[in-house]
Order: sequence, then C-alpha cells, then structure tokens
Amino acid sequence: MPNLPRDAVIIGGGFYGAAIAVYLAKQRGLRRVLLIEREPALLTRASYSNQARVHNGYHYPRSFTTAYRSRINLPRFIRDWPDAVKMDFTKLYAIARRNSKVTARQFERFCSEIGAEFRAADSALQALFEPRLIEQVFEVQEFAFDTRRLAAWAERELRDAGVEVRCSTRVTEINRGQLEGLQVITRSGNKRPQQTEARYVFNCTYSGINQFGGDFGGTRSGLKQEITEMALMQMPPELENLGITLMDGPFFSMMPFPARGLHTLSHVRYTPHLHWQDRARFDPYEKLDAYPRETRVDRMVRDVERYLPAIRGATHVDSLFEVKTVLVKNEGDDGRPILFERHPELPGCISVLGGKIDNIYDVLERLDEEHFTGSEVGRIMPRNDQWQTR
Repeated sequence: MPNLPRDAVIIGGGFYGAAIAVYLAKQRGLRRVLLIEREPALLTRASYSNQARVHNGYHYPRSFTTAYRSRINLPRFIRDWPDAVKMDFTKLYAIARRNSKVTARQFERFCSEIGAEFRAADSALQALFEPRLIEQVFEVQEFAFDTRRLAAWAERELRDAGVEVRCSTRVTEINRGQLEGLQVITRSGNKRPQQTEARYVFNCTYSGINQFGGDFGGTRSGLKQEITEMALMQMPPELENLGITLMDGPFFSMMPFPARGLHTLSHVRYTPHLHWQDRARFDPYEKLDAYPRETRVDRMVRDVERYLPAIRGATHVDSLFEVKTVLVKNEGDDGRPILFERHPELPGCISVLGGKIDNIYDVLERLDEEHFTGSEVGRIMPRNDQWQTR
C-alpha cells in the first residue's frame, strides 16, 4: 500500500536537506514533509567529512562573486548557528613567492574589494614560515563549524517542525505520479520497496544527485566526482590555535576540526585521490566503498614542512575519505555556485547542490522567491528551469 501523500519529500539528510526541510515546514507552512536519508544518522557524509570552514571570501580571489557571497553569508551563519561556530583561533593566509596565482599585493586589493578584513601577521606568526618561500602572511577573520552541533540542531528543529525523518532508507526511483505530483520509491534493508506520493521532491543528495531510476533524467549541468582524503592531525603546541592556508596554487590548508578536537590538513595535489565525470547508474558511494583508502598524509606533510617547518611535530590521527562533487564549468576559477535545477520530465522535482555550507542562504533566497499557495499543500509555481549564483 502506498504511504499517505506528502506535500514535499526531501532526499538527503545532510545540512542542506535538513535546512530545506525545516524551512519548508516552519517558514512556508507545508504540513506533511518527509526527509529521507540513506545513512543511519543525519549529517554524517559530506556535511561532516570536509574542512569545516565557514568561508569569508579569502579563498576565492579568482571568483569574485563566490568570494563576495561568502562575505555576505558569513555573518548570517554566525547569527543563525552561533553554538556551532568556533571562533577562538587565529586564521592566517600566506602567499607563496613562487607558483602562486595571486601575489601579496593582489590579495590585499582583492580583500579590499570584497570588504574582508586583513592585516599583516605579527612577527611571531611570520616566523613560523620559511621566508625564502613565503612573500607575506596575513591575519584574517575566518571560522570553523562543529558538525556535531549542527546535527543536534537539525534533529531538534526537524522534530519541532513536525518533519518525519527516515534514516537507513534509500530512494531508488523518482517517477511521475499516476494523476499528478510525483512518486518516490524507497528501500530500507531487506524490506519490500515502499511508494510515497509527493507534490514536490527536493533532491539534496550531493554526490548521489544523479543516482535515481524511474523517470528521473538527471541534471543537465556536468558534474565531476572526486574521492578525497582529509587528514585529521594533532598539531604541535605552536600550531594548535591556528588555521593556515597557503595559496593560491598547488598548496595546502589546515583548519581546526571542532567535531574531533583536531585539525584537518588538505593539499591541492594530494587530497584528491581519484576523479571521474559523474554519470547515472555509476554510484559514487559504491566506488568509494571499494577504494583502498591508502593515506597520502606523508606526502602532504613532506611538502607542507617546506613552508611551515613546525608541521613536523604534527601527528596523523585519522583520515576522512569522502566523495566531493563540483560543477565542471567552475574547475578553472574555483567558483562554488549552488545548483538549483528543475527537471522538466518531473514537474515539481528540484535538484540542489551546494559548494560550501554558507551557500544555504543562496538556496533559501531562491525558495523565498517561489510562490506557495495553501497552508497544508504548498505549490511552487514554475519559473526559470535553472538558477545558480556564482
């Protein structure tokens, strides 16, 4: 027997899926909202296995709009999730003398253009770096988030909003409904497939965004999948209260990782292990499960210590392997727009892909523009087939 009809089904229980479900229920009055997550708990995949950075624009000197949107969104994120934001550390951006795509002067001009605060780091901080390889070191304002606290927020808000959550459940098909609306087919363990009717479906599955059968035709935008390694490190005392990014080229970044009380270490050359063009029926998570996950942290540290000798005192504790998904068209400029795409073959089905956690505001602003009618059965009136912020 089919389940009761839903106003909306959200597929994917990461930060985006949870935030959209809460928004639809609390801000737009949809009463019958269902959130489906394939993992046993919320916010355990890409929302967790990343650098936990709340961007303030500094990372994107080659994508002005992405940088500016981060500047606009960061204070909003701090306001809305204050308990999840770690601010008690010093963040440094260092500019390499060679092979960098941005000079110190260009970085200063860029920060001024987007209104991001910066200053030359004091002599004690400058002394941490190898002066022959580093042109300048800047102290900036950039923060980290604690995924555990965001997950606690999601569970609390979803419960308060009356959103039904089904974990350990996988969506296998999205189809056109027999009369109107949409039909979502799910499987949970060895149970028989279930069918749920919904007026709207939000596909927030990140790397699994194209992995549905039925009438679902996939996104029109090209996607690149990468298996990545985020090393978790215990830093030596002199680096314990720091976050450091060396840019803008084949360099590295280290950030506090509040969920584990450690630091992440990533490297442009060694963090990506494997990549491929996304395609239907080629499940990225199955590919990740089969991957041997041999760490490259020794190579990361060996390169980083040329610029930051104190990294020699760091201890590798663990590595987070995950699939990272990016829009192919933004590989050259490092832009991180959201993807908000309708599927003409499935009216009412929208796929959402975020590049950074603060992009959630770009999604919610887009939903603010949509017309909902009725307090119990919301209706989104069609507008543009596709919308993106760059």
